[in-house]
Amino acid sequence: MYDQALIDDLNQKARHLRRNIVLSIDVGRAGHLGGSCSAADVVAALYFYKMHHDPKNPELRDRDRVIFSKGHAALAQYAALAQCGYFPESELPKTKTLGAMLQGHPDFLKTPGIEAGTGSLGQGLSIALGMALGMRMNGIEGRKCYAIVGDGELEEGQIWEAAMAAASFKVDNLVAIVDRNRLQASDRTENIINIGDMEGKWRTFGWEVLEIDGHNMAEICEALDKADTIKGKPTVIIANTIKGKGISFAENQVGFHNSALSQEQYDRALAELQ
Repeated sequence: MYDQALIDDLNQKARHLRRNIVLSIDVGRAGHLGGSCSAADVVAALYFYKMHHDPKNPELRDRDRVIFSKGHAALAQYAALAQCGYFPESELPKTKTLGAMLQGHPDFLKTPGIEAGTGSLGQGLSIALGMALGMRMNGIEGRKCYAIVGDGELEEGQIWEAAMAAASFKVDNLVAIVDRNRLQASDRTENIINIGDMEGKWRTFGWEVLEIDGHNMAEICEALDKADTIKGKPTVIIANTIKGKGISFAENQVGFHNSALSQEQYDRALAELQ
């Protein structure tokens, strides 16, 4: 269905995003490597395949919007924004330094391309719902608001309040994407709070549910395209991913949720992402 050249290009862009994530973390400075890398393929598909946006005009009225609800993993979004040209890639190594435009959680006042300040977990889907409703009220048709949500974040009650409201108001220009890497800050998600049948919960709350391999670029593109055809209800894409994807020593390791890299780890990660 999708041209192999397109898929190869998107995979290469995702690889570059992961490299930029490592550059953003640098050596000896704690950063959310795991959850940023697990979301990189989805982020690449959004920014370089699906979304209508303009780096030269971040406030474009009829743009698609992305809310990184799991704001601690905004390094993936920063990497995409830099690669798109919203700001120079030279800003990435300054992340989380005093006065820098890129901080640990996204700040829409400092960073072009950021739609809202997020990172207080559970709130991003509500923000995205409000934006999607605003787009509908203002006659912006054919555009979406995407909310990238962590699977550990689904333990927050506000997520499900927003889910109920979105279905009740039939907000079909809202797409939630769950980065289902099955690890959160200190353990596996089911060992913290086991939410059970994730797909069934979203269906019960009135959403169209699509489940994909979150590292299969063709599946990601197909799900994003499928969401465009769903009318009368919101869509959730459950993307099964691997925390730390693309960096061998970090894959599926809870310790890389938020940790500093040694010089050896930093050099090894960059070498793997050449």
